[in-house]
Amino acid sequence: MHPGFIFATGIENSNPTIDGGRTRMDELEKCGHYTHWSLDFDLVQELGLRVLRYGPPLHRTLVGPERYDWEFSDLAFTDLRRRNIAPIVDLCHFGVPDWIGNFQNPDFPELFASYAGAFARRYPWVQMYTPINEMWICAVFSTLYGWWNEQLRTDVAFVTAIKHLVKANILAMHEILKIRPDALFVQSESTEYFHAESPDAIGPAEIKNALRFLALDLNYGRRVDSEMYEYLLDNGMTRGEYHFFLQHNLKHHCIMGNDYYQTNEHYVSADGLTRAAGEIFGYAVITHQYYNRYRLPVMHTETNLCQGPTGDEAVYWLKKEWANVLRVRNNGVPLIGFTWYSLTDQVDWDSALRENNGNVNALGLFDLDRKIRPVGVAYRELVRAWETVLPTKSICLQVPVVMPHEFDSELSTIHPESPVGGSLLGQ
Repeated sequence: MHPGFIFATGIENSNPTIDGGRTRMDELEKCGHYTHWSLDFDLVQELGLRVLRYGPPLHRTLVGPERYDWEFSDLAFTDLRRRNIAPIVDLCHFGVPDWIGNFQNPDFPELFASYAGAFARRYPWVQMYTPINEMWICAVFSTLYGWWNEQLRTDVAFVTAIKHLVKANILAMHEILKIRPDALFVQSESTEYFHAESPDAIGPAEIKNALRFLALDLNYGRRVDSEMYEYLLDNGMTRGEYHFFLQHNLKHHCIMGNDYYQTNEHYVSADGLTRAAGEIFGYAVITHQYYNRYRLPVMHTETNLCQGPTGDEAVYWLKKEWANVLRVRNNGVPLIGFTWYSLTDQVDWDSALRENNGNVNALGLFDLDRKIRPVGVAYRELVRAWETVLPTKSICLQVPVVMPHEFDSELSTIHPESPVGGSLLGQ
């Protein structure tokens, strides 16, 4: 079993489309991972990490209904297993194959669930999954901001995308559990807050602070409030569709992944428009809001900051986020992991992947020449200092993670209630 606290990084595998679907923003390609995948796994080990947020490119792997191209996936996941690196497998990250179109397609949930089941059958040693990454952000950027995929700006498109994304996530969890009854699902979701800029903005801010929970409310089978229920029904969700989410609660297999950046807090004006607020509340305060709502174990699944002119900006942010993690744990929340995202610098995130400029953003633990950045050195030191301390000071039970090399020996003991019932993830 893995120690009680999970230190991780991730390899960015976003692939939304822009330009009306004509341009694919494939971060694995932009960041050179298709060429340097083995070296990238070396870097993960160099940091002393044993867990990696990682996934194959959906648009290259799911080539048709129940048709798959596993060539790259087989290379990468065979090597991860050999190295005994446990992946948290990210199966859908902001984009779908061209033949599916976008998240308005009502066939997407079943097509994706079939793919998730096929992946689990091919790699039965994989235990941890993020079936669909940041469902709320994906829907907002694609259907309210008009940036990606559908490039729409309507509430009807947003509700359609949300219900398809969350239904796909739930159906995928069911398919994976048929293969790995002890599967653990880390719902990586952006944790947001909207601050009213004036008394007249209180109403619009309250609505946005209710909307931010929609994806997780539906995913965890939590009844939404009356205003959100009317919003969903007014914009195309049927009562039957709503009840599907109430009846397919898999909370006892779930860890709530919290993603937090400086861009996660917003000012709201009286007309409902938003602008960046920077860090006001911070990770600890907002995480408590989400934890109090869902009462699930938490993992800090994404954060980063660009290395600036002094060279220590990202290091300072790492230390600040780590202090927030310790504060949340000391306050009694079962926070079980931390992730700097991602392993290497990323490309075009300064425009939120809206523009295909090729701009390198110095967000990684390593640069794109695979040279370690100061934050990479700091993270490696942080992991060494804390990895043996935290499990002994844990306020919660250990996460029942089966490492890849333990899979065969553990297989005989796996049964449907083994992962969570009555333990850390129990309800």
